[in-house]
Amino acid sequence: MPTDAEIRTWDAEADAFDEPADHGLLDPAVRQAWRQLLLDRLPQAPAAVADLGCGTGTLSLLLADEGYQVDGVDFSPRMLERAEAKLGDRPDVRFVLGDAYQPPLAAGAYDVVLCRHVLWAMPDPSIALTRWVGLLKPGGIMLLVEGRWSNDAGLSSDQSVSLVGATGRTADLTRLADPVYWGRSIQDDRYIITSPAR
Repeated sequence: MPTDAEIRTWDAEADAFDEPADHGLLDPAVRQAWRQLLLDRLPQAPAAVADLGCGTGTLSLLLADEGYQVDGVDFSPRMLERAEAKLGDRPDVRFVLGDAYQPPLAAGAYDVVLCRHVLWAMPDPSIALTRWVGLLKPGGIMLLVEGRWSNDAGLSSDQSVSLVGATGRTADLTRLADPVYWGRSIQDDRYIITSPAR
């Protein structure tokens, strides 16, 4: 479980969290790039998606706009308040207060598990991945957006591929160096791993 200090830290980030181009997806070009990146890898809607560490719900709502049924999980109450404010009365998205490390979701209930910049922060990434795989229906897909940033935080692509491979699943790597995903040029190792069942 997250500590009180961790929760306070992310609560404090919530109000400004959507300001970076890749967080709020307010720039139409950045939003379209993420939309296409995900849709190219997802099964047909209305597949069920678990968005773990969903923050302010940007990706959850992006996918709901395309017809997916999405459950977003985050341990920050303030992040989820922001997500709920965007949601309104839509029935196709549900936000749940909980820890992505041990998601309070039903096992075997999802066609897709989506995590963006979450795996690197887990206490034990291998345990987290095992739990996330357990959320998937047979044949389900896991999508992991991760990176090793210029401050040396995060996971290298090699590390993430190895972690996914240890679960017995494939790990198809695509690097995300194009500035269109971030609204600026980057020097980091950023990527998405698509992991269908073998």
